Amino acid sequence: MVKGYTFSSLARILAVKPLQLHSDPVIEFILTDSRQLLTPGTTVFFAINSKQKNAIDFILPLYEQGVRCFIVPALLPADTLEVCVEANIVEVENVLFALQKIVAQHRASLNIPVIGITGSNGKTIVKEWLHQLLKKDFHIAYSPKSYNSQLGVPLSVWQMDDTHSLGIFEAGISLPGEMQRLQKIIQPTIGLFTFLGDAHALGFKSLSQKVHEKLQLFVEARTLIYCSDNTFLAAAIVDFKKNQNPALDLFSWSRSKGSDVWINNIIGDSAQTVIEFTYADQIYKTRIPFVDEASIHNAISCLCVLLNLKIPLAEIIDRLPALRSVEMRLELKQGVNNTSIINDSYSSDINSLLIALNFLSQQQQHKTKTVILSDMLQTGKAEPELYNFIARVLTQKKIQKFVGIGPAIEKHKQCFPDSIEKHFFSTTAEFLRKLPELNFQSETILLKGARVFGFEKISHAFEEKKHETILEINLQAIRHNLNHYRSFLKPGVRLMAMVKAFSYGTGSFEIANVMQHAGVDYLAVAYADEGVALRQEGIRLPVMVMNTEQAGFDNLLKYNLEPELYSFNILKSFLQFLPAEKQLPYPVHIKLDTGMHRLGFQLHDIEELCTILREAKGVRVQSVFSHLAASGDEDHDAFTKEQASNFNMMAARIQGALGYSFLKHIANTSAIHRHPDLQMDMVRLGIGLYGVDANERIQAQLHNVAQLRTTVSQIKSLKKGESVGYNRQGIAEGNTTIATVRIGYADGYPRSLSNGAGKMLIKGQLVPVIGNVCMDMTMLDVSGLNISEGDEVIVFGKDLPVAQLSTWAKTIPYEILTGISQRVKRIYFEE
Repeated sequence: MVKGYTFSSLARILAVKPLQLHSDPVIEFILTDSRQLLTPGTTVFFAINSKQKNAIDFILPLYEQGVRCFIVPALLPADTLEVCVEANIVEVENVLFALQKIVAQHRASLNIPVIGITGSNGKTIVKEWLHQLLKKDFHIAYSPKSYNSQLGVPLSVWQMDDTHSLGIFEAGISLPGEMQRLQKIIQPTIGLFTFLGDAHALGFKSLSQKVHEKLQLFVEARTLIYCSDNTFLAAAIVDFKKNQNPALDLFSWSRSKGSDVWINNIIGDSAQTVIEFTYADQIYKTRIPFVDEASIHNAISCLCVLLNLKIPLAEIIDRLPALRSVEMRLELKQGVNNTSIINDSYSSDINSLLIALNFLSQQQQHKTKTVILSDMLQTGKAEPELYNFIARVLTQKKIQKFVGIGPAIEKHKQCFPDSIEKHFFSTTAEFLRKLPELNFQSETILLKGARVFGFEKISHAFEEKKHETILEINLQAIRHNLNHYRSFLKPGVRLMAMVKAFSYGTGSFEIANVMQHAGVDYLAVAYADEGVALRQEGIRLPVMVMNTEQAGFDNLLKYNLEPELYSFNILKSFLQFLPAEKQLPYPVHIKLDTGMHRLGFQLHDIEELCTILREAKGVRVQSVFSHLAASGDEDHDAFTKEQASNFNMMAARIQGALGYSFLKHIANTSAIHRHPDLQMDMVRLGIGLYGVDANERIQAQLHNVAQLRTTVSQIKSLKKGESVGYNRQGIAEGNTTIATVRIGYADGYPRSLSNGAGKMLIKGQLVPVIGNVCMDMTMLDVSGLNISEGDEVIVFGKDLPVAQLSTWAKTIPYEILTGISQRVKRIYFEE
């Protein structure tokens, strides 16, 4: 928390006279996302617009929740002032720039050393490792997760105050000119350039321009640390020092002589790497518990930062072997007793706690939300202040149940109000002994513990026991893909997200929760039962049921689901089913058949359809839509245009007959970008949301959503001529090693991938299926590889796309994704 700024002092920093000043509260929190409100009385909301959302729309809801301070774009609607009479408001031309200016001034007021990190990759890992290595020596302010953007950086730096003795912040850019703004905010005294990729990013004309722009972070730095093995980067840095920052001290490391730190030798085995290096004419050895090249590079960068900070060499050599893998994700899993478990026990600090609580608040599947929290170590705050703050946050987030584990949190249990069901334990072992008595049932549980408390034991106790084949779903990738398609939409176009068929195999309420939080306008399911499940898990968005059945009519009304009406039979049956005493017309969606010839009213049906709808008092048409048959194929673009023309004509006749307007939609995933003229009032996003698009250019910009992985259950050695599997279809052509893995066609791995048609990834190597795929197992030819039982096997994912698997299986990605069995455990994570 930052103290000492009043609202009027923020206005003075911006050199702007407040539009309205009713009071002058002290500001502690900056809010840019209305869903993350914590303490209204000490919060200022920066109304930053996005392409999809007008931030002005959130002012009144926040005002009603107690927020009184707002920094808004110019030309605020007059009625806002009339309603928000107690609000304090400043108008600016660019709200993001205003935020950056305020935080830049805040940073300038603090005489604290700051490490600024940039590079093509490795920024977040290095930042997290530096925090691990230096937390004994400094009270550190640093970016949570990968907050390195134009918005993320100021939000991170705002957390720094005069209790901190070091700041560590990363900066990423995608366009020229962005780093100059981040430099003013971070103002690093020590710079670190982690790594330079070979290619230039899309926003830059050349690699040279990209390097030049990134180096702008260090125009006022005193020291810059980098690897001089990349001669292009080294030359650019020398030129930067000469022309832009002559006072800059360069500190380089290299695998050849002539640098400040010379890496003499690197010796690795299967578990660790020994690094021998020369510094100040002395030879030293240290080791790290990693063997991959990226980790070695990142660890050496950290070594150089510690040397530059004058940490004793004996300390450095002692600390590096204790480096831990950086877990950059919150995991959501199904737990026992109908619980959902969010595991974020990899970090323990205020910022990551707030992020985890925001993720918890998004989950609507259970009414009860529970937090299990350990002592928070090395926060730099006095314990009473720390736990009083945590208690206020838990109250604001409406947490119903709280478990505190550790002597410090137990000592301050009086900080937590009686309105929360609370339990305290001095150790994790004591909590586990009492676990059966605590009756965790039908609740969402956040696990947030410092590593020394061993919360992995709690996670294991809660976790639902299923077999080792797992489908991992990246919720951050879902958000990215959603926003990517949103970027194609014209202003005012709404978006319906398809979550039918268990969200294309990826999940039900888990995906719908993300869509609800992300502000989509509609959800679509195939059958009423799917909609019922969403309602029971707390989904409030409008839901269209696409394959309406008479047997599901009662659930439509009971759970406020909106039916697609596609035939006279289903239309008349629904009208007869509606209760006569119903006060408001029920929302329905009319499906038109314009050429798909699956479901829907055809052109010759329109006159009768209009007559029925005009006379029907029990329903109101919410939308009229159709389905494009081949919107992704340019060979059929003429047919697509014909479908659209027919749709417009039919929809116009319906609207003329009804005398009121309704939503019109025909564009599916491919049409969103291939036929922008067909976006109409709303688009329906399906397979693209889950990371698959037939357009190669779009596909390259999507993020992989799902990874299906399993493990090796047994290794066998076969002699030439021996057979593998049912019907002896796999024959060893020589001495062969096979690995049996825990997945089969009952899990959704197609039997058509038998006998070499399919492949899986083990240790980065593609290995073929040998023999027939079995119901629960598949055998792989792993000859020549050093494979052990228990090793991870990737069935599909980022490095083996589901589209490739579907090609091998002679099907489509839809079938692969929707075919993943329910017995395969789903794990959801947020980066």
